[in-house]
Amino acid sequence: MNKMFTMSPIALLIGSLALAPMQSHAALPSVVAGQQLPSLAPMLEEVTPAVVSISVEGTQQVQQMDPFSYFFGQRRGQGPQERPFRGLGSGVIIDANKGYIVTNNHVIDDADKILVNLKDGRQFKAKKIGADAQSDIALLQVDADDLIEIKIANSDNIRVGDFAVAIGSPFGLGQTVTSGIVSALGRSGLNVEQLEDFIQTDAAINSGNSGGALVNLNGELIGINTAILGPNGGNVGIGFAIPSSMMQSLVEQIIEYGEVRRGVLGVTGNSINPELAEAMDLDTNQGGFVSQVVADSAAEKAGIKAGDIIIEVNGRKIKNFNELRSKIGSLGAGTDVELTVLRDGKRKTFDVTLQGMDDANITAANLHPMLQGAQFANNNSNGGVLVKSVADNSPAAALGLRSDDVIAGVNRQRISNLAELRKVLEDTNGVIALNIIRGNNTLYLMIR
Repeated sequence: MNKMFTMSPIALLIGSLALAPMQSHAALPSVVAGQQLPSLAPMLEEVTPAVVSISVEGTQQVQQMDPFSYFFGQRRGQGPQERPFRGLGSGVIIDANKGYIVTNNHVIDDADKILVNLKDGRQFKAKKIGADAQSDIALLQVDADDLIEIKIANSDNIRVGDFAVAIGSPFGLGQTVTSGIVSALGRSGLNVEQLEDFIQTDAAINSGNSGGALVNLNGELIGINTAILGPNGGNVGIGFAIPSSMMQSLVEQIIEYGEVRRGVLGVTGNSINPELAEAMDLDTNQGGFVSQVVADSAAEKAGIKAGDIIIEVNGRKIKNFNELRSKIGSLGAGTDVELTVLRDGKRKTFDVTLQGMDDANITAANLHPMLQGAQFANNNSNGGVLVKSVADNSPAAALGLRSDDVIAGVNRQRISNLAELRKVLEDTNGVIALNIIRGNNTLYLMIR
């Protein structure tokens, strides 16, 4: 069987040298001396000083088991105990004047001490400016002179097949460079993070590369390396990076507010698949199908309706509902977004101003599975979270939630708004006790 091989431009150049007619020995050194061989070295000499290694120390709580519990036929916990830890990762200098460094949240999460090591050997203590666990982005700052920053590219312009170079510090070996191509775009559904819109690359990424740079052949940042798919944490040519445009939007929010003030569209839905397309007689197999539009939300105010299929965000196609959620979730409250939808087979464009988490009615889809079927809003009069409605036969109804209930706290921790409720639920493991105010009564609903 004949096989066809596609060679990269670099391989073709090297191949042309190998297949060229024999020349005199005097001619060969001139090729090397004149730097005519293809090389990434000139670009990397400029870019690599902007990529740093990060070492962290801290303590984290772990649940200890009572060793004598096995004699009694059950496992009993001794309660949470603190255990010291150390970790390694990478980061990218994005602002030399202000000393801003981007890395992954999981690299510095729970760290009490963060040290940044530059390529030139200098070491600095870093301050955490802010982080976003849902997108796994964190922003650090160091007080240092003569830093070199990286130029940030618009990751919306990259294509599958573009060359890509990963820079980081795998396994604590020191700065390492690997190369490959952009293997895929818009990867989601990996359950690595809550907001996933990854660039996939076959450039080797290993443990310790997290937070490092994925750059194009111009030395411009196109992504922050964050995850790998492979047995035992080893590289198998499937790595993922957070797109630079997504990172930049999140970092701008952290710089301005100290946190990510995520925009809210106010829709729930599903990804288009062949079964749904056939059942609904749809003209597309990609996009986000809108099954519900929240009352008074940004989507409703813009004219989005249930049954619409959102196919583009700011002119960029989306493949599924997860990608829609990630793109919207990386944009800040108050951002103007252009959505293109299919309605009755016709394309329509809507200008939407995203609401903030604190001023939108929120469904429970992204809070907790047992709260699905309920809609929430901030209780602006007395604080807490107001239950706007509860669907019949839903998990929220089975839990015992009712319309007009006010969630005042979680596990005896008082909450003032939806943002605080979301954060507490994300940080709580095990049994969750919702403190409910119902009329003049107070009660607790347990989520196990």
